[in-house]
Amino acid sequence: MRPLACVLLALSLTSAALVSAGCGKAPGPAAPGPSATTRTWRMGFSNIAPVPDQAIAVATIFMWAPRSDGAIAHDGVPWDSLLAGVAPDTLARRQLDLMRYYRATAHLQIVYEADPTDGLAREREDPKLVAAGRSIAEPAIQELYRRWVTAVDTIIHPEYLGLGSEVNLVRVAAPAPVYAALRQMAARTADSLRALHARLPQHPAPQLYATTQVETAWGRLGPPGYQGALTDAADFSFADVWGLSSYPALGGFAEPEDIPLDYYSRLGAEVARPVMVVEGGWASVPWGASAATPQQQARFYRRQAQLLDEARAIGVYNLTFADLALSAWPPPPSGTLVPFARLGLVDSALTAKPALAVWDSLFARTRTP
Repeated sequence: MRPLACVLLALSLTSAALVSAGCGKAPGPAAPGPSATTRTWRMGFSNIAPVPDQAIAVATIFMWAPRSDGAIAHDGVPWDSLLAGVAPDTLARRQLDLMRYYRATAHLQIVYEADPTDGLAREREDPKLVAAGRSIAEPAIQELYRRWVTAVDTIIHPEYLGLGSEVNLVRVAAPAPVYAALRQMAARTADSLRALHARLPQHPAPQLYATTQVETAWGRLGPPGYQGALTDAADFSFADVWGLSSYPALGGFAEPEDIPLDYYSRLGAEVARPVMVVEGGWASVPWGASAATPQQQARFYRRQAQLLDEARAIGVYNLTFADLALSAWPPPPSGTLVPFARLGLVDSALTAKPALAVWDSLFARTRTP
């Protein structure tokens, strides 16, 4: 359910923009009050901006970075450039300035998810592959993926590297050959990365992961009845940690307090690995059957903290810090962005919503291993 990378990947932040904008102070979280509460989970966002404007993108990052200890890049594979013969290393280096800012200036850990299928429509392959008449079932395309992920690993050096996104939703929605290809491609890429790091022990190896779509696992999107994550863990057994994608309102929960306390922990027990939420949220405006409000969104983050604590999660990452101004973006080649446009903790003008204060209060907790 990765909603945005296909549309927003064109946004590229340069080091010059980051350095020049960095001369000023960005608004950060309010000073925390005294609290003995702790958390086990890192917190963060991605670089998705409310509008396709570099200055606003930089301002958005400077607003969320002080209230984060991690950053996520959830990107579709640049299939069009790879198929055109652009070297994977060249493509990965285009992201280095932003990643260096995350790590060296903002002191954030980096989570990188290389998503090979269509995040807006898991029943389909990536639109760029479809347009080229290609498929991840082809050995040549799987090799391109392996080379791309290797470039991300060796050039960006993320602490966490995702090789399969919402694998349970792909399994139930996509043609069987696509799921089989995803499973094979991810496993072979994982084996290749581990062999590489065995030869180069001086370079830290990332923690590899795949992700489960939580609403699908609980039978709220897709096949009815609790599905769990045992098949996911068995099919992507290379994973060191496990990612969760969760949009509970899209799964039919009317109120945040209706979400079971073991919503994350039950899946974590099944995969038998540390878990982190790598995308998700709750909108601040109604959509479909959801009667969401800004106050309800704030309550969601209080409830989510309880879910994270129960699961002893290691991270929680939102793809959007700010709402999207949809009129400024071209429509995606598949699916719709509407359900995901108002998940931000600030609006598209970077004005705070009530949920931001809750996020800041959680971030103020002392993080413990």
